[in-house]
Amino acid sequence: MPEEIDDFDVWRAEEGAAADVLMDQIMEPAPDGVERRVVELPVEGGSVELHVFTPPTAGPHPAHLYLHGGGWIGGSIKHKSIDILCRERAAGADCVVVTVEYRKAPEHKFGAGLNDCYAALLWTAEHADELGVRTDSISIGGGSAGANLAAAVALKARDETGPALVLQLLEVPALDLTASTPSHQRNATGYGLTHDGIKACVRYYLDSPQDAHHPYASPLLAPDLSGLPPAYILSAEYDPVCDDGEEYARRLTEAGVPATFSLQRGQIHTSSALTKLLPAARSWREEALAALRDAHRPYPRTASAQ
Repeated sequence: MPEEIDDFDVWRAEEGAAADVLMDQIMEPAPDGVERRVVELPVEGGSVELHVFTPPTAGPHPAHLYLHGGGWIGGSIKHKSIDILCRERAAGADCVVVTVEYRKAPEHKFGAGLNDCYAALLWTAEHADELGVRTDSISIGGGSAGANLAAAVALKARDETGPALVLQLLEVPALDLTASTPSHQRNATGYGLTHDGIKACVRYYLDSPQDAHHPYASPLLAPDLSGLPPAYILSAEYDPVCDDGEEYARRLTEAGVPATFSLQRGQIHTSSALTKLLPAARSWREEALAALRDAHRPYPRTASAQ
């Protein structure tokens, strides 16, 4: 992404159009049979759109809230890649998938998008009967900035005694917005996502540099990680945020939270989308689906740190 954006509406439109064309070339098509419906969710200061994906099997189903990436400033549930991923998760893990068009920075700074995502979690739990989902089997996940938000929502749900979560599935998570883990320098350039690009996104996202130390902005810096749901974390080896995921798994384990860290060796930040081209991307997809299936069993097995 460019370090300076003059018109975010134009940039987002161009980003979305280019991404959709690219997905036809690199991403396998979505599985058949999954139904999608659109819901408008009122939130403080407006409303956000939810997409709800239901598998073609008898319920009640587990539920999975998926939060898309885009550096807190871009990305959309309307992008083809997110639609495909949510259909894959619904079919492959036999769960109802909810995804939310949370508000973006810089128009909506840190706190707004997070609150939208938390509102989507509350809505999912409150509408369990309507959705045909089990309130004892709700998970959350996301990629990149979406994984940051997913981890923050898990913290917020713990702090506010919100819906119980059986798993946080975090893929290439950016968990320290001070960019202090070693991989930010080790993998600063040359692998698509750059250290400078991350700094630009963070600058647009936060009101001030001090906000980077807030636990909901940088879950890795939260002083207390106890009482959180089990985590399954997949990080790419050649990624500026690689060490964020490994360090978060270590800290969760120390806090008594079951956490599995899976390093995707030889991969970069965007590798998981390359399912049409890359066997490793297909293996990554299956690993994520297996983690969801395992967590959504009536009696989830305990993950372990690796």
